Amino acid sequence: MTLNRNNKQVINIMLVDDHLLVLDGLYARLDLEDYINIVGTANNGLEALEKAKELKPDVVLMDVSMPVLNGLEAAKRFNAEQPNTKILMLSMHHDREYILSLLQSGASGYVLKDVSVNELITAIETVYQGGTYFSAGASQSLFVAVEKESDTQAEALTKRETDVLVELASGRANKEVARSLNISVRTVETHRQNIKNKLNIHTTAGLTKYAIDKGLA
Repeated sequence: MTLNRNNKQVINIMLVDDHLLVLDGLYARLDLEDYINIVGTANNGLEALEKAKELKPDVVLMDVSMPVLNGLEAAKRFNAEQPNTKILMLSMHHDREYILSLLQSGASGYVLKDVSVNELITAIETVYQGGTYFSAGASQSLFVAVEKESDTQAEALTKRETDVLVELASGRANKEVARSLNISVRTVETHRQNIKNKLNIHTTAGLTKYAIDKGLA
């Protein structure tokens, strides 16, 4: 773990976009943050996958629409080949089905290109810490879109599983949930999987929607 001069954990990121003007703009602004270390850039998903094998970024900030290999397919391959790397998608599209397909590909977050730099940095920090992040516009589209994935529960959640669900629906990462409930990260992961199996809901967005529908969040 590398720390900056203020003892803040340094986040190694890769920027991926086929528009050089966008890429240069992101680089120039994010490079001002001394705890964000830009380890490399790429112009398409295939190039990003190849470079990431050597550069080992913590977070890949990646455009969706790119030639050669688009963000959706690249995210699927990152999830399979380099699962420790978090993927944060950057796009101008806010269509609900589009967002859901990207999340199902293994991306940890979705940020619209009209967000402020401060919100983008917050998104990077959140996915780096193991959380999920949607910018406001994406969240609105997503929650309107997500159908209830299970109208009936095959099994009732236990008190502890409900506690974990509430924490997860608040956007907290596994480590934060463990700290809040005074349990181990492994226990949180076990509860999380049990919740998904019982509710037959297999996305974080779906769990969050379920918690909101039930008045838990």
